[in-house]
Amino acid sequence: QRVPEGADPIAQAYSGHQYGHFTTLGDGRAILWGEHVTPAGVRFDVQLKGSGRTPYSRGGDGRAALGPMLREYILSEAMHALGIPTTRSLAVAATGESVGREEFQRGAVLTRVAASHIRVGTFQHFAARPEGGELATLADYTLRRHFPEALGADRPMAAMFRSVVERQASLVAQWQLVGFIHGVMNTDNVALSGETIDYGPCAFMDVYDPDTVFSSIDRCGRYAYGNQPTIAQWNLARLAEALLPLLDPDPDEALALANAEVKRFGEVFEWHWRAGMRAKLGLFNEEPEDIALMGSFLTWMRENRADYTNTFRSLGDPARMEEGQRKCDGFQRWHQVWERRLARQPQSRAEARKRMEAHNPAYIPRNHRVEHALRAAEGGDFSQVQRLVEVLGQPFREQPGMEEFHQPPRPGEEVRATFCGT
Repeated sequence: QRVPEGADPIAQAYSGHQYGHFTTLGDGRAILWGEHVTPAGVRFDVQLKGSGRTPYSRGGDGRAALGPMLREYILSEAMHALGIPTTRSLAVAATGESVGREEFQRGAVLTRVAASHIRVGTFQHFAARPEGGELATLADYTLRRHFPEALGADRPMAAMFRSVVERQASLVAQWQLVGFIHGVMNTDNVALSGETIDYGPCAFMDVYDPDTVFSSIDRCGRYAYGNQPTIAQWNLARLAEALLPLLDPDPDEALALANAEVKRFGEVFEWHWRAGMRAKLGLFNEEPEDIALMGSFLTWMRENRADYTNTFRSLGDPARMEEGQRKCDGFQRWHQVWERRLARQPQSRAEARKRMEAHNPAYIPRNHRVEHALRAAEGGDFSQVQRLVEVLGQPFREQPGMEEFHQPPRPGEEVRATFCGT
């Protein structure tokens, strides 16, 4: 509870569209402790999550329970190991306090490290209050902190927005490629730095299904796996609305610039997704038929309720294919087309397999494994959390003795709902 020398902690204000509805928000249980500049000159935010009430707690206690904080630790560190831009978890500390939710739980505080905590909702907050001039100050600060390359552009703010679109398109494509479902893609949970932020009811798919939803509060499937690219584009449109006064002095020109960039999101996303999918399939070059090849494989997986992670991983290691997969006529037909496609590229099968192993993880934070580890930790046994974090730290390398972490949930082990812990 002691403030370090030189620190000036703050709770940040922001607004946002929560499930499509605009509201005023802010850090209800988080404190920005300060910034740290590395020897290389890279600036990071250091934030405590669950440290107590703030001016934005809205009647809440500002505390956090151990389980949700450990979930963010596990998931964010797994994402980092997968090579996906993310905030990091430095530590989770138990507080010794009890936190009342559906029942009393052990309290904890997460120390989160991020490139910054500037969100789409931060811009929305000040765009809704134009009289103070803070929007221009925020935009200039964000430009200099995250997009210094745009300073020399004819329209620096338009160049910054273009870069935000590109980062978000790349980020969401990477989510889709590993089967990650954020769960709460509200505008206040979108970081302009391009990092994954706010791990609440997030989860990874087991069985491939674009309609997959885990969040207990997403009752209409707004943030389902298959909707994430569309929602990301919608969120960027809300950022564009906030930035309109800064994009160009001419309102019509500003609107045209904004619309063009928001529309371009789909093209950039598709480029990143297709490039990533080619890598997952061991392809080095591009052919027009690749789109159909990708689509037919995903259709087969959906119709046969195939495990997303294991099915892709087994393509590079046939010994891991399930017997039903080998004998399925639909899969065999697709496999023959894929084999002929591999044969048309100059790279060897060994090179293709190496490429696939580098892009198809063997280990993801499967929901049932995470839940087992969290339940053990709540009872005082942190060994399962530690073991899980260690396995997930090398997701692309086969680890002898860790075969259980490959396995999808058995009947009765499925996790059908996840919770944000607020």
